[in-house]
Amino acid sequence: MEYPIISCIQKVILYETKARFYIVGSNSTESRYRVLKIDRTEPRELVIHDEKVEYNKQEVRNLLTMIQSGNLTPESKKLDSALMKTVSAFGIAGFVRFLEGYYVILITKRRKVALIGPHVVYKIEDTTMMYIPNDTVRQAHHEESRYVKMFQSVDMSDNFYFSYSYDLTHRLQYNMMPTLSTGHQTSAPFYGVRTKPADKFVWNSYLLQKCREVVHPDWLLFLIHGFVDQKNINVYGKSVYLTLIARRSNKFAGTRFLKRGANSDGHVANEVETEQIVIDSSVTFLERTSVTSFVQMRGSIPLYWSQDVTKMVPKPPIMLDQSDPYAGAAGLHFNQVLARYGSPVIILNLVKRRERRRHESILTDEYKATVSYLNQFLPPEHRIRYMGFDMAHISKSKTKNVLVRLSQIAKKCVKQTGFYVHMPRHISKEFWDAPEYKGFQGHKTEWGCLQTGVVRTNCVDCLDRTNTAQFAIGRCALGHQLFALGVISSPDLEFDTDCLKMLEHLYEAHGDTIALQYGGSQLVHRIEGYRKIAPWTAHSIDIMHTLSRYYSNTFSDLEKQIATNIFLGLFLPAEGKPNIWELPTDFYLHNRNVRAVLEHLRFSCSQWWEVPVYRSLPLPYEEEKKKSDSSVVPMKGREECLDSYDEYYRSSEMTSIHELFSYTMSHSVRDYKPKTAKIDSPFTLRVPSESNKDVNRSVMYRRVSSRTMLFMTQSQETNPNISGKDSTSSQTSTCSSESESESSDVDGTSVSDTSEDSTSMVKSKGKDWSASQQKGGVSHMYGPGLHKYSPNHKDTWMYERYVRISDVCQTPPRKEDKAVTRGKIIENLVFPKSVFKLGSSYGVEPPPVNKQDQDIYHHYVSVGHRGPIEPSKKEAQFYNKYLNKFY
Repeated sequence: MEYPIISCIQKVILYETKARFYIVGSNSTESRYRVLKIDRTEPRELVIHDEKVEYNKQEVRNLLTMIQSGNLTPESKKLDSALMKTVSAFGIAGFVRFLEGYYVILITKRRKVALIGPHVVYKIEDTTMMYIPNDTVRQAHHEESRYVKMFQSVDMSDNFYFSYSYDLTHRLQYNMMPTLSTGHQTSAPFYGVRTKPADKFVWNSYLLQKCREVVHPDWLLFLIHGFVDQKNINVYGKSVYLTLIARRSNKFAGTRFLKRGANSDGHVANEVETEQIVIDSSVTFLERTSVTSFVQMRGSIPLYWSQDVTKMVPKPPIMLDQSDPYAGAAGLHFNQVLARYGSPVIILNLVKRRERRRHESILTDEYKATVSYLNQFLPPEHRIRYMGFDMAHISKSKTKNVLVRLSQIAKKCVKQTGFYVHMPRHISKEFWDAPEYKGFQGHKTEWGCLQTGVVRTNCVDCLDRTNTAQFAIGRCALGHQLFALGVISSPDLEFDTDCLKMLEHLYEAHGDTIALQYGGSQLVHRIEGYRKIAPWTAHSIDIMHTLSRYYSNTFSDLEKQIATNIFLGLFLPAEGKPNIWELPTDFYLHNRNVRAVLEHLRFSCSQWWEVPVYRSLPLPYEEEKKKSDSSVVPMKGREECLDSYDEYYRSSEMTSIHELFSYTMSHSVRDYKPKTAKIDSPFTLRVPSESNKDVNRSVMYRRVSSRTMLFMTQSQETNPNISGKDSTSSQTSTCSSESESESSDVDGTSVSDTSEDSTSMVKSKGKDWSASQQKGGVSHMYGPGLHKYSPNHKDTWMYERYVRISDVCQTPPRKEDKAVTRGKIIENLVFPKSVFKLGSSYGVEPPPVNKQDQDIYHHYVSVGHRGPIEPSKKEAQFYNKYLNKFY
């Protein structure tokens, strides 16, 4: 049996003498210790001694006593400074040097954010930097403090994550792939496996560069940057953990307008891998429970393009900086994508296609031509599949629903790539013969299925539109994941359920985090905005976020970019060289191969893919070479470093149930179920009146927009397919003619079902749904007991008033009524809304206050003057009874 090796260094104490730092690391039970010695007499070099010897508790005490006695001097005896305990921490993030000596970076605070089986994922809450050389050898430099300040401006307490036993740089499918062959596993009872991390997602790779080959692997903590969050979907007492992990690439990393497109190595800006994991948590260990995972990614368009930021305008012009007739940058990029995810690669391009003045469409045309060129040299089954969807254009239409269109696209994409499934028992053939899996791709195995390929979503910024599209894809994938686990009977998930609210909140937080890291503000256009159920305050909030993003891009992005370049080690300060703030551009920091000979970059204009990558398709090449990249250690028995049971349950520690992360995790029943709801299922459609949090939004959405939503529903029924012609035209589009709006919303026909009757299935499903709606009417959507809640006279009057306003807004004025404007009609329809008497803009008469409210007010005023009064006997008994419950 093979098990991941658990790092035995989870607690760290730094001891200080005048000549050395002694870093003592131990496991969680403090039964195994290692010691690291760092020389403090070297002013510029990092000298680390690791004897790679394990100690027990008594041996470490003897070692520290010996070190203390060896450093005793008459002066240190008085000050008790022979061996000082300086810092307690949870790990070493790395070492860094600027113009003076080295610093050591320690993780001093951590917080649990997720559980992946028995593996715990931590978020860094605080760090500290310790200068290593002592004061006697320190060689001061006047620019050192400025570099330190820049480095520390990359806040390591903001969205940096690590784990002692789980490789966060790889997806779940990679981590659960067996490293050893079946025959090799029988030669010894236990093997410990330590995988090689993906350097692309290790953000402290530069910080560990000097010590990586010197120290024991247990000292190394690999940090990812991005987003991690987890929620508990409780299905009648059975917990299903929904986890979202976003990994930001450290290649070509930076801020919004300063990092666009791709560099000479094929790395793109704002590249983020998003993994959606669903685990049946009733069994702790991953190999013995049901596990599913779905991965998608986002990234800038892989072309040489940028935007001119010298002019202070909200949307700087887009420029193609370099002609790339052989798609060099795009070829390198998609070769990396195929190596990590396999085929097919599905591109979902959300950039605008219809514009009066060409802006975003410049990228669309070039992108399509690049993909067409690359596809010439791939067989049909492995070709890149391009889909263009003008999301901004569709969102402006009153007759089309963006989320419905995206849901249709998502179903096609998820069917093409499949998703990762691992079951504790062998899966029979009948499992995949279910009608819900008809036309499903992916690599089927005896234990489940492997995801082959990935959906790559992008807009211009890869922020707002991209996040909503990824939510739509994640929603479709979640339905199939829950269906594969046997939690639901159909893979279709409805909106306005607790489960979808949890997923929506996850993707909103995910989008906000990525937008803050790359764009400088939270999301401007949110999921509820595209659903057209956003509250009336959302528009003002979006304006504030737009202004915040504009300010950040204009005034602070350059400083952020400089700090990122220093943190990632792209710029190394040195004596006699220009400082980083003196460089006119950082182009050559991110494009180191731009001056190299062309033959070293691309040996062929047609074979843009690597041969091992091509031969492994449709499976990812990275998973095939896992056996050679991982280190395997034979074990005599089930040693402590392999015991994930004890690592998870901590049987030697006393733990309160209120402190357990699995208890405090966001819960579907406790945090999302409406208080008035009687059904605990997270898949029940919630009536708007049940939800106390969204009652105002839901009532407004139901009353004001009911007629518009009915019209949208009818248009969706007549056009359920994503590749056919649209029978309706946009009435609000200002950037295209009527003939253009009647064309297909989706550009590209590469993504299609393998089954012949897939299109007919979608059409028949739409017809059946339409027929059921006509038969069932309102009772089908809201339940048969809706007649019990008949509206009163006031609600009916308010609804009629809004209907009249809607009719006025949608009906064009007649020629003979030119003098009567819509504003005047609406002004006559809308009555004064003030709850005060005689309300006006100049004066307001206060409303009457009843006697009970006046008595309460006078009581609080008297308490403020005289102080609190002595509680009554009844109140004192009630308070004592309350205390006795807890103590």
